[in-house]
Amino acid sequence: MVTPSPGSRGSRSLRSGANIHVAGLPVRHLVVRDRIKLTSVARTVVDLARTCSFREGVVVADSALRTGQTTVPEISAVISQCARWPGVRRARAVAAFSDHRAESALESIGRVVFREYPLPAPGLQVWVGGDLGVVGRADYFWPRYRTIAEAGGAIKYADPRQAMRQPDRDARLRDAGFELVHFTWQEITLTPWQVAERVRAAFVRGVVRGRAERQRPIP
Repeated sequence: MVTPSPGSRGSRSLRSGANIHVAGLPVRHLVVRDRIKLTSVARTVVDLARTCSFREGVVVADSALRTGQTTVPEISAVISQCARWPGVRRARAVAAFSDHRAESALESIGRVVFREYPLPAPGLQVWVGGDLGVVGRADYFWPRYRTIAEAGGAIKYADPRQAMRQPDRDARLRDAGFELVHFTWQEITLTPWQVAERVRAAFVRGVVRGRAERQRPIP
């Protein structure tokens, strides 16, 4: 995507493989890299959030925040300076929803799907465990329902040793009283409603299990 200023030569021309969007470019929205003027990361995040889908905007914003390339105040400042521009309402929603704790595009998409279906907002990157100590860090955690969701995939478990440890980790979490839901890129993008239903089913099991544990006589 290219965002030239309204007065730039050829700013309204069509170019193969590029989407041309014409918008004002205040000096404070520009940076120079290798003697080339570019939009700042915050401005780029806002432009993409304005012109792309909510899901795509969240993926970009989460990534920019996670890598420390911009901050929520910087994004909010750009939005306030573009208050009447097309798509700015969606950009505000993206900024409000974005979170630096999402560690991958897959995790960002998962958060959007949970919002869309809708499910309660989960805690992100939460350390969980049982009486014997911490077992691991959960991508998503709903403490009320004692439910954990994990965004998995080939990239996450590229290390064979990590992949081999995963079943043991899952077993330890279940022994500690947690419900687990794993999903892949294909599942969350092609059949997101099924992932949401699996999480809801886990909520029910978690509540039932919690009640049973509370009613169990103390030895």
